[in-house]
Amino acid sequence: MKTPLLIRKSAVLILTISLSFLYACSDDNTNNSDDLKDETTELTLKETDKEALLFMLEEEKLARDTYTYLNDLWSVNQFSNIKNSEQTHMNSVENLLIKNNIEYAILPAGKFKNQMLQNYYNQFAQDGALSKAIAFQIGATIEDLDIKDLKDYLDITTHPELIAVFKNLQCGSRNHLRSFVIGFENTGNTYTPQFITQDEYNNIVESSHEKCN
Repeated sequence: MKTPLLIRKSAVLILTISLSFLYACSDDNTNNSDDLKDETTELTLKETDKEALLFMLEEEKLARDTYTYLNDLWSVNQFSNIKNSEQTHMNSVENLLIKNNIEYAILPAGKFKNQMLQNYYNQFAQDGALSKAIAFQIGATIEDLDIKDLKDYLDITTHPELIAVFKNLQCGSRNHLRSFVIGFENTGNTYTPQFITQDEYNNIVESSHEKCN
């Protein structure tokens, strides 16, 4: 029996539509694959991200080592508490270094690979022994520096995990700055920011203590 012409034409039309749909899905899958590839690329640490992590590991160590040293000298609650917080900050950065297979080294207390940070520590250790007021000023200075450096790195990175960690470190540094400034002002002195702007400083010290992750 012959197949009616109308049925044959309908079958061809259905087949054509099916093939067009199949090719369209294939194209969509290709595009989605490209999109996923782009997203994966964005999650790869850039060289500047690696440098930022290595530097911030030592800068957080600068804070921890300095506060440990100053607490041994003056037995002040701020130094006792915040040195432990700085260790937590170091751990956060170290976790990212480990996760991304980046080689690093943590030197003994008071020792730094970065010469600028070594110079800071040497000066802070010397000046911090002079008085409790200067010790508080040093604490504020370190947090001032930390906030500024973190801001600079946040301005150039696009890596979501690094952004999350650095923003959390910044939050902690703002709280630490507030605490050291209060201690410094209780000695009859006024802290002047050295690294962040006066407006940024005012916004921080005039704001309440923040809850960080």
